[in-house]
Amino acid sequence: MSAPNLKALILAAGRGVRMRPLTDRTPKPLLVVRGKPLIEWHLLALARAGVHDVVINTAWLEEQFPAALGDGARFGLRISYSMEGRDHGGALETAGGIAKALPRLADTDDDCFWVVSGDVLLGDFGFDADAARRFASSARWAHLWLAPNAPHHPGGDFGIDAQGHAVSDAAERRTWASVGLFRAVMFKGVAIGTRMPLRPLLEQGIAQRLVSAERWDGEWTDVGTPERLQALNAAS
Repeated sequence: MSAPNLKALILAAGRGVRMRPLTDRTPKPLLVVRGKPLIEWHLLALARAGVHDVVINTAWLEEQFPAALGDGARFGLRISYSMEGRDHGGALETAGGIAKALPRLADTDDDCFWVVSGDVLLGDFGFDADAARRFASSARWAHLWLAPNAPHHPGGDFGIDAQGHAVSDAAERRTWASVGLFRAVMFKGVAIGTRMPLRPLLEQGIAQRLVSAERWDGEWTDVGTPERLQALNAAS
């Protein structure tokens, strides 16, 4: 059995507007990619990595998630749901969603956890327990994995300096692969129910040199359009 790993949050609350009409009846993370719902690729990888507890935040068509995934037992996980639609009338965006789920992920400001978007395909990304332990022993707020820039996002998001810190104004910027490690203190000032994106908090942490990053050169796809979904399934 794998060594115990941190808890994890899968972000799955978005409407998936660019995926319409496919997402009119099915949440984007439950669309089938290579024979199984997209979110199941994450669940299986997390279980292999020794993660035991997973929170899934939901809003759009949120009743479909527990119906499809249950309590996680069939994946070897314990799944709970942070239901933003039921409790707040809609999705709270990334930072707001993390803040809402935080009581399920952390007991203290120093506690750490994984976050991954439910609408990306990450190939053989490992959610490595050693990486989690190294992060937890640091004082950093976040650690990000950065992928090569896709044609639809050529400018990227962040660079990496010689010390391994994430930087916003690098000459070479890569795209955040929507997976990372986070420390609860980063979200301490975000009240539950606040609708807020993650980027301002990341920029604040980067300015204080509290965010690190590394390259991810494995498979990564932002499954953001029907055409990308079709291409993935055609290549399987």
